[in-house]
Amino acid sequence: MLIPTASPRSPMVVLAAAGLLAVSACDREAAPAPAPPEPAAPAPAVTVTAPPIVLDRTGFLAAVDAAASDYAAGGPITSQTSLVGRRFTIRQVFGCSGPAATPPAPGDASSNGLGVWSWSADHKSQLLNLTPGDWTNSALLAGETPTWEAAEGFWITRPWQRGDGCPGAQPDPLAGQAAASPQTVGLAAVFTAEGSRLGRRNGRAYNFILRGEGGQPPAIPPGGYRVVMEGRFTAFPDGRAIRCRAASVDQRPVCIAAVQMDRVAFENADGALLSEWRTG
Repeated sequence: MLIPTASPRSPMVVLAAAGLLAVSACDREAAPAPAPPEPAAPAPAVTVTAPPIVLDRTGFLAAVDAAASDYAAGGPITSQTSLVGRRFTIRQVFGCSGPAATPPAPGDASSNGLGVWSWSADHKSQLLNLTPGDWTNSALLAGETPTWEAAEGFWITRPWQRGDGCPGAQPDPLAGQAAASPQTVGLAAVFTAEGSRLGRRNGRAYNFILRGEGGQPPAIPPGGYRVVMEGRFTAFPDGRAIRCRAASVDQRPVCIAAVQMDRVAFENADGALLSEWRTG
């Protein structure tokens, strides 16, 4: 009978295999760790250029106040160069006290640069009128007209009131009658000899006739009407957009901004467009 015997080589094989496993494990442990991934390159910065802010009545009057203060102090006026090229949309209320007694006569300088409304002769229509002032040879722009062929003026009334609505304050009954303050803030639409003549009025008024319905006259507007002026500030020869002058240190300076006027319109108190004129 055959008696099974163990192979004398089996323990050696087991030992050899164990040794190989140990060496293999050592080799695996000794392998260097993989290098960390390189950080991703930062994304290029994106520069967002904000559109230029369109100046409204409030912003424009704040700029005028700064210019008037600099002028009154006698120092250099350097802050107004930033306005050059800026766009504006300025609303000016008119007709808050009711109609003018008569429509402005052509060439009547008393209403030049101011919006007014009046009744038609038959009292069935309202006539809205704005005649730009001829400031070409005025003292307001003295010394500047060789640069410009013409300048047409628009007054910004009640510059102490930032809003574009009718005033709500009640007159002081103890103060008596008082004359209106002189105009001290304006826009001068300037034209060069080489520039376009499309926007020039040459003494012609902006006129609009508002008729009622059913043959009835239109109601008197409790909130008045609005003149809307849109355009871009330009520069006087010294590089500033606003120029101030005063006959005395005890008077508020009269400050005028040089502009290129692109649009003039009439609106009602609710902002509804009544009529408009564009230069192009």
